Amino acid sequence: MTDSKTTTDHKTIQRCAEERKGVPSKVAESGEGGILRIDFGEPEEGLEKISWNDFFQVFDERKLAFLYQDKTADGKMSRFNKFISKDQ
Repeated sequence: MTDSKTTTDHKTIQRCAEERKGVPSKVAESGEGGILRIDFGEPEEGLEKISWNDFFQVFDERKLAFLYQDKTADGKMSRFNKFISKDQ
C-alpha cells in the first residue's frame, strides 16, 4: 500500500469518493446517525444511502477524519478509506 493521507475537508472527501463512484452511506441498523461508509456500488447488505449534508453532519458531530489512499502500490486508483477520530 502506498502512503495514506488524512483530511477533514468536506470537498476533498466528496471528490475522493465521487472519483471512485462512491456515495455517502451509513450502516442502516446502527442507531442514531449510523456508522458512516462510502458505498462503491458493490452489493453490501445493510447500507443505506444518505445525502452529503447528512453525512457531513454526522462526520463533524463525531469529530472524525477521513483516512484514504490515492493509489495502490501498483499505481491503480485505490478505494481504501477509513473513518478515524480526528484526534488520532
